[in-house]
Amino acid sequence: MGVCWSNRIKAESPSHTEVNSRGGKNLSCSSSKFSSPSIPQTPRSEGEILQSSNIKNFSFSDLRTSTRNFRPDSVLGEGGFGSVFKGWVDEHSLAASKPGTGMVIAVKRLNREGYQGHKEWLTEINYLGQFHHPNLVKLIGYCLEDEHRLLVYEFMPRGSMENHLFRRGSHFQPLSWSLRMKIALGAAKGLAFLHSAEPKVIYRDFKASNILLDLNYNAKLSDFGLARDGPTGDKSHVSTRIMGTYGYAAPEYLASGHLSAKSDIYSFGVVLLEMLSGRRAIDKNRPSGEHNLVEWAKPYLINKRRIFRVMDPRLEGQFSLIQAQRAATLALQCLATEARYRPEMDEVVKVLGQLQESGNISNYSQKEHLRRRQIHSNRQKTTYHRPSASPLHG
Repeated sequence: MGVCWSNRIKAESPSHTEVNSRGGKNLSCSSSKFSSPSIPQTPRSEGEILQSSNIKNFSFSDLRTSTRNFRPDSVLGEGGFGSVFKGWVDEHSLAASKPGTGMVIAVKRLNREGYQGHKEWLTEINYLGQFHHPNLVKLIGYCLEDEHRLLVYEFMPRGSMENHLFRRGSHFQPLSWSLRMKIALGAAKGLAFLHSAEPKVIYRDFKASNILLDLNYNAKLSDFGLARDGPTGDKSHVSTRIMGTYGYAAPEYLASGHLSAKSDIYSFGVVLLEMLSGRRAIDKNRPSGEHNLVEWAKPYLINKRRIFRVMDPRLEGQFSLIQAQRAATLALQCLATEARYRPEMDEVVKVLGQLQESGNISNYSQKEHLRRRQIHSNRQKTTYHRPSASPLHG
């Protein structure tokens, strides 16, 4: 069975996600209401997909104007799928507007002919054109005109989680423990929503670069080009060509091409481990024996006394031992070699929600403790420095 790995290409803008060989990603979303998670079970034609999507059909002329004729200095990222350009549209009419006015958008443009590229373009419209959830990117519209195929997304100002985790420099300060747990919970809610559809939607490309962040670090899943409907009836999986990103794919999927919702959960475990460790899933620059994050970390995750060997040193002092153990245990459960032993995404959401609550309580208690210490210290200083009564001389 052929393998089609997506190799990453760096995005040019530090505030945006990386792009892989399947497509530039500089996507975005704004919080929206939940929609009924249901996708028609029968295959639909291109016309049916485009007509039923709840998004705008842009003209190529509008998008050309919006991006200043796709000028090179408007490029946000590039990949095998094409390039992503920054543009502006009127917030209400969505008509092209002058640079710096209206609403910022990200325009992904397919720059090559080919069935696979067009198929993924259409798949993205099929899912994001119908699904609306606070933790999925918002697709604003598309353009299909002559040979032109484009997708229009709302701009995501914080870019990808991958950039914040692994890039160094003034643009990217290390993510705190509380922010990492917030992002993990948001991404988990996005996956849980997809898995609640009928039939289930398997995301198939869950990774750090596909988690985009809004201004408040709310996580949104992006790039649905590889998504597909899961098994129906009493079937446990669907058989498909192996596609995805090396380091994130579940072992049973790699071995047989058997794809299920549990494949997504394995990928989630890899990303959670990246967040805990600050290490990439695959990093050939690491010493021998540490190239594959899961293989290296598993022995430490099993032993509670050695968990700190895995934790990102930049997080020192930001979490308790219990929090680290709970998060590590969850990652380990998601990374179970046998799919049946992995939790459902609803369970993952529940655990992460509890973890975030305990973190908030811990942070509050710590702040309250420091506040009380400061008050006590000030009182002592006031008492210590009180001036003694001087005898009166008359």
